[in-house]
Amino acid sequence: MYSYLRKALFALDPELAHTLSLDAIGAAERLRLVSLFNKPVADDPVELMGLTLPNPVGLAAGLDKNAQAFNGLGALGFGFIEVGTVTPRPQPGNPQPRLFRIEEAEAIVNRMGFNNLGVEYLVQRVMRRRYGGVLGINVGKNFDTPVERAADDYCVCMDKVYAHADYITANVSSPNTKGLRNLQFGDSLNRLLGAIKEKQQRLAQQHDRYVPLAVKIAPDIENDDIEQIAAALREFEIDGVIATNTTIDKSSVAHLPHGREEGGLSGKPLRDKSTEVIARLAKALRGELPIIGVGGIFDGESAAEKIRAGATAVQIYTGFIYRGPAVIREAVEAIALLRRQSAD
Repeated sequence: MYSYLRKALFALDPELAHTLSLDAIGAAERLRLVSLFNKPVADDPVELMGLTLPNPVGLAAGLDKNAQAFNGLGALGFGFIEVGTVTPRPQPGNPQPRLFRIEEAEAIVNRMGFNNLGVEYLVQRVMRRRYGGVLGINVGKNFDTPVERAADDYCVCMDKVYAHADYITANVSSPNTKGLRNLQFGDSLNRLLGAIKEKQQRLAQQHDRYVPLAVKIAPDIENDDIEQIAAALREFEIDGVIATNTTIDKSSVAHLPHGREEGGLSGKPLRDKSTEVIARLAKALRGELPIIGVGGIFDGESAAEKIRAGATAVQIYTGFIYRGPAVIREAVEAIALLRRQSAD
């Protein structure tokens, strides 16, 4: 069924198709029609950051920035949903067009720029939660907040979402907000991690509830930098790491229409690069915190590949756009098989 729907959606402007899809998924959930779009996904529970996921296949942040369709998306079989990235104040993002399909490579380039309706709006949406699974909220900084004051924005968002999130992710790796990726390195990273960890500890006392904190990193990181990032994550006792965001390396698609557009590249061309980062990160982390693997997951094998590389769970974005709900079930089944084989 999704193959026919995709033909219609891919005939539209990508951003319009995205908006219409979210509206349709939200309406289908409210009308209890989501079962028409997918077959049931078997439970395969996994522990992640102290949370029990129904299955280890989640939806990556960016698809539902404003938490407008997470109830419906959760009903499609994802083991966890991550909404956002959200910023303290609403912002329009970058000028349109800013979202491009590269169908020949089953890829997407986006330069959205953290377009969202602000953290207050997202909280109001999340308070209408019917989704019973694990909900993560991804937070970032406003485009006009200086990088040296970025921690303030992350902490403002944490204040607002803490009571409503099962975990919180600090996005320091989008290529579409000027200077953001600099927060992944050196003193900038240490200052940020110190600030958000201190905020987490204060909020845990205030709410009498510990909400895990993850950090999302880029795929365009050198070996030495991965070692340094891993050391900082361990030092500040961050609960998890998401690897990876989109890549700025478009060499594999530069010959294709839209292959040279500015922005981050996701989809199949990201598969190997993200898996390599996961493997190197897993070695550097020494098992001290879990990895959520993201990048180029389009079927069961590419999902299981991330687990073999060292991830505990995975997230899907572009594969869901191209393949629909079927990719969720395939990924869950492949990871379950891998876990059974590993246990034998």
